[in-house]
This record gives sequence, C-alpha cells and structure tokens, in this order.
Amino acid sequence: MDDKSLLEHIHELVDEEKRLRAAHRGVAGEDRQRLDAVERELDQLWDLLRQRRAREEFGENPDEATERSVNEVEGYLQ
Repeated sequence: MDDKSLLEHIHELVDEEKRLRAAHRGVAGEDRQRLDAVERELDQLWDLLRQRRAREEFGENPDEATERSVNEVEGYLQ
C-alpha cells in the first residue's frame, strides 16, 4: 500500500469515526465495538505511514515497512 492509499483509507476511517461519534452522545453496543476497532486500525495505519515516511527520509525502501500489531502500537509510550 502506498502513502496515497494509506491516507485515503485513513480519511475514510476518520469520517466513519466522526459519524459514529455524532450519531450517539454515548456510543454503546455494536457502535462502541466498531468505534474501538476503527480507532485501533487508525493507530496502526498512522504508525505504518510514519514508518514509510521515515524509511523514505533515510533512503530506505518504504515498501519494506510492515504493519505492527495492535498490541505493539497501543503499547507505545506517548
């Protein structure tokens, strides 16, 4: 997946996240589960995009960047 495709998918998920949050003040049930899944996928995609950009910046092949697991991405210290 190239940077453009990643960004397009990120924007689609951000739109879905906004719709889910706007539809209900307190997101619950299936919507809550979907929102959680969207948030985790967004974290993974942003991480992958950052990896690709870093590789490119340092003269490496961005296509060698790999998607990290949810547990790894969610475990990063801020």
